[in-house]
Amino acid sequence: MGESRRIVIAGTGSGAGKTTVTIGLMAALKRMGHVVQGFKCGPDYIDPTYHTAVTGRASRNLDSFMLSHDTVKEIFVRGSAGADISIIEGVMGMYDGKEATSDKGSTAEISILTGSPVLLVVNCQSMARSAAAIVKGFQLLNPAARIVGVIANKVGSEGHHKIVKAAIEQECGIPVVGYLKRENELEIPERHLGLVPSVERGELSPLFEKLADLIGETVDLELIWELAKAEELKAEPKLFAPIAAQMPEEKSVTIAVAKDSAFHFYYPENLELLEAYGAKLHFFSPLAGETVPPEADGLYIGGGFPEEFASELSQNQTVLESFRTAVGGGLPTLAECGGFMFLTEAIVTTDGESYPMVGLIPGKVTMQKKLAALGYREVRGKEGNFLLDTEQQAKGHEFHYSTYATDAELPHAYETKGLRGTKPEGFAAGNLVAGYTHLHFGSNPELVTRWIERCLEVGARA
Repeated sequence: MGESRRIVIAGTGSGAGKTTVTIGLMAALKRMGHVVQGFKCGPDYIDPTYHTAVTGRASRNLDSFMLSHDTVKEIFVRGSAGADISIIEGVMGMYDGKEATSDKGSTAEISILTGSPVLLVVNCQSMARSAAAIVKGFQLLNPAARIVGVIANKVGSEGHHKIVKAAIEQECGIPVVGYLKRENELEIPERHLGLVPSVERGELSPLFEKLADLIGETVDLELIWELAKAEELKAEPKLFAPIAAQMPEEKSVTIAVAKDSAFHFYYPENLELLEAYGAKLHFFSPLAGETVPPEADGLYIGGGFPEEFASELSQNQTVLESFRTAVGGGLPTLAECGGFMFLTEAIVTTDGESYPMVGLIPGKVTMQKKLAALGYREVRGKEGNFLLDTEQQAKGHEFHYSTYATDAELPHAYETKGLRGTKPEGFAAGNLVAGYTHLHFGSNPELVTRWIERCLEVGARA
């Protein structure tokens, strides 16, 4: 078998320093001339935005709850093609996932599925020999997850690092490949909502450079390069293979995709599956004053931060009117989270200002400072949802700081099941499906077929 390089950056818990190490390592390896591919365990959109900015390649989510194990492997193999090394950033602590009694949905499970060696980032603050006990525990809980090295984070001094290193290397038999000092800790700006637009504007590039310097100084990059060696992973191309062959050229439809700093949370696979099933994608920026393209047969308005740009969005009447006309006129549309918020009557920001939006969905959205919803969702369609009927299931997640309220009796889009039980969610009427849930099309590619078929029907009628 061929050889490739991949490594999982896992943490002992949230806040251990995974993101700092991941970004610094990506930036340092890229500076050395390597082609680096980023991945993120779990459904999160924010870390992959960093990875993409640092590596110049679209980072992808590896999620063993939303996607089958085969699909996770396929996404990994497709995404890694042409890269010298793949760096997979974990989620929470290494073994934290869907439930307390198994590794389901955890970083450990992704490392086992992809056959990837693991680099464990350990918060060593206020510890000496005890750090070895922590690493040993991580090694023993599931030996199939192969920890090949440790990064000692938040050490007080070089002397502190030496003590921790001696203890771990003696007791655990794996190298401590480097350390980061507590005093040098570079704060990655809190993952607040305005963050991603600043990544897209390039404002965080100096931070990425600093992280590369920091990692380069106290971490052995050559050793990590060696430890990342793994047997080449093979995967059956099931999700994408049979598709192109079935789709005759003349069936192609154009799906307009709103993409800018206000709307940009899209799983790369969602867009690639639309293309694989025969759709042409036409990207446009509502924020820059671009209206829904006249040639659109369908419309996708993804998540993002419309509330950060509520004032600009509310002022452009031509853009708002183009959405009213297109969606109101029956253009088959999926609006997720930020897209859903944009289609309501108004967004009320945390300072109490109300900004009128498209107004196709009765009711308004109010921003709050604390998280309103976060977690995985198993989704079934409700009556009137053209993408998912009541028998169809898909998976996704919710992550938002706003609440939606209306006095009207609305037709809901989904029945969503999360940790706290089942609830109706979103809005579906005619050819519009909208809601807070971000769907991963890899969990049910049939919704892509249904979307494209509906676009063709509507196009034929027009």
